[in-house]
Amino acid sequence: MIHIKEGNLEKANFIGANLDGANLERVDLIDANLNAGNLEKANLKGASLIGANLIKANFRLANLEWANLGGANLMGANLEGTNLERANLEGANFKGANLLKANLIGANLEKAHFKEANLESASLIRANLIGANFERANLGRANLESAILLWAYLIGANLEGANLERANLEGANFKKANLESAHILGANLGRANLESANLEEANLREANLECAHILGANLRGANLIGANLIEANLERANLKGANLKEANLKGANLEGARNLSLDQLSVVKTLHDTKLAKELLMSLKEKYPALFEIPNCYERPDITF
Repeated sequence: MIHIKEGNLEKANFIGANLDGANLERVDLIDANLNAGNLEKANLKGASLIGANLIKANFRLANLEWANLGGANLMGANLEGTNLERANLEGANFKGANLLKANLIGANLEKAHFKEANLESASLIRANLIGANFERANLGRANLESAILLWAYLIGANLEGANLERANLEGANFKKANLESAHILGANLGRANLESANLEEANLREANLECAHILGANLRGANLIGANLIEANLERANLKGANLKEANLKGANLEGARNLSLDQLSVVKTLHDTKLAKELLMSLKEKYPALFEIPNCYERPDITF
């Protein structure tokens, strides 16, 4: 077994090398070339791999806790079950990489690239994912509780069954993403783009969707109890069976919304300034005029992250 604890291997060439189980704790591998190298079960805790070439490298079950991989290229790499807890991966390239069940708790992944990567069942609790690119990535059943995804790019991503409870998703782009049965309770989706997204049976209870773009989204059976939908755009959204109890729809746009019933809207918090189909609007004003009154002491919800 190779043991090079705290050594300096800056710019070293390990193309295709077999480092299975090697101990490289706190080793300096800045700009090293580990293309197609085998580091399965290797210990790289606290190692520095800034700018390293890790294309198609095998890090299966390796320990990279606290490691620094800023700007590293991990395109097509195998990181199944890898421990990357609290690692620095800012700007790293994970395009097409396999991160199945990887541990990324508290990791810094700001502006990292995960296009078409597999993060199924990965743990990203409290991870920093500001501006990260997850286009067409697989995040099915991933745990993103309390993660920060401000302005993240998730177009076409799969988040079926993912846990996004209390995550900060402000301004994130979920266009055509699959969030079926996702757990999004109390999350911040202010100004997020959910156009044509699939949110069937998603739990959005008490979520903040203020000014969110939800045009044409599928919210069939979604839980929106107590959700903040102030000035949200729900044009042509499918709301069949969605629970809107105590949802705040002040100034929201529901024109052309599909499968929306009088019963669903009768239990919302307010419909003041809400845009609705004329026939539905008239029926609601006749039966529930209090819903259209200016809310007393109106305040926007105090949501902290």
